[in-house]
Amino acid sequence: MLSREQRDIIKATVPLLETGGEALTTHFYQLMLAEHPEVRPLFNQAHQASGAQPRALANGVLMYARHIDQIEKLGGLVGQIINKHVALQILPEHYPIVGGCLLRAIREVLGPDIATDAVIDAWAAAYQQLADLLIGLEAKMYDEKEQAQGGWRGARAFRVERKVQESDEITSFYFRPVDGGSLLGFQPGQYIGLRLEIDGEEVRRNYSLSAADNGLEYRISVKREPGGKVSNYLHDEVREQDVVQLFPPSGDFTLAPGTKPVVLISGGVGITPTLAMLHAALETKRPVFFIHAARHGGTHAFRDWIDALAARHPQLKRFYCYAERRAGDREPDAVGLLDEQKLAAWLPESRDVDAYYLGPTAFMKAVRRSLKGLGVPEPQSRFEFFGPAAALD
Repeated sequence: MLSREQRDIIKATVPLLETGGEALTTHFYQLMLAEHPEVRPLFNQAHQASGAQPRALANGVLMYARHIDQIEKLGGLVGQIINKHVALQILPEHYPIVGGCLLRAIREVLGPDIATDAVIDAWAAAYQQLADLLIGLEAKMYDEKEQAQGGWRGARAFRVERKVQESDEITSFYFRPVDGGSLLGFQPGQYIGLRLEIDGEEVRRNYSLSAADNGLEYRISVKREPGGKVSNYLHDEVREQDVVQLFPPSGDFTLAPGTKPVVLISGGVGITPTLAMLHAALETKRPVFFIHAARHGGTHAFRDWIDALAARHPQLKRFYCYAERRAGDREPDAVGLLDEQKLAAWLPESRDVDAYYLGPTAFMKAVRRSLKGLGVPEPQSRFEFFGPAAALD
């Protein structure tokens, strides 16, 4: 339990975190990854290099410090964290490593005049409070996934049954369990953890489940990223009948029940979780507005499947926006960047909708502004990040 004095110390550090939090978390990651190679598989090194991971952690630490008196006001942030942790198999023994390196980083970055013994003691207590909360919630989630029908704990061997090219950049992988057992069900919008060994090094990644739950197999659809270690390995090296290790499905960005029209907006590979959401929404008979932005026809995956659904389901309206027009491409509904004017034409007349959007950060920032400008209620405008969470405002 944090003392009143310790809470006051934590809150007093908020201005320092607002101005120097990213420098602190960058130093933290440098310390931890250099001295504790056992945790390296848990972190995407590309996100380290880009600064996305330190920025995300700095934002999380800042949010925690701001709400140290009322942790419940962290809201969805806790759910996002524990789902990401469970998908990558973060375990209780990892927390002391993180805590020790974080306290060292605070002392070394802020210096002894600011990071006094009292400050370090306060942050040690605050970190332990948060760690205890997360460990408890994660333990419950691990147990639930293990005990559920078709569930398991840790890694499970799956065979690549099919590998299908969906566009110039995206390839789908269909996985079935090697043991022939049943599969844990999942909610549309969730993702699954993958454990691979590449050049003798273990790596872990989360990928959205891109097809509806059918009880037989899982599908992910992966974009080849320039310089992407895992995506290029999957595209170039993984073959049908190869065996990979999967962690149970997780994630809190899911299709909420209701009767309002559903709006699904995606950019690029952000389309993947919306496919399972689309399938589920159509089963409820709710009106669905599916809006997808791609660079051009060659990068547009799953168009035939969505068009076929639209032909069978009158409540589905679909719209495609290409950044550029190429010779030979099938015509999109609009050319250029997806903006408020295009969304205004494609959304239902009533803005009382449940909207979900995913894609590159710049794309999501634009969609967020547009939905707000068009009057979609903010609590009904939901989004998810691939990789570390970032601020959209």
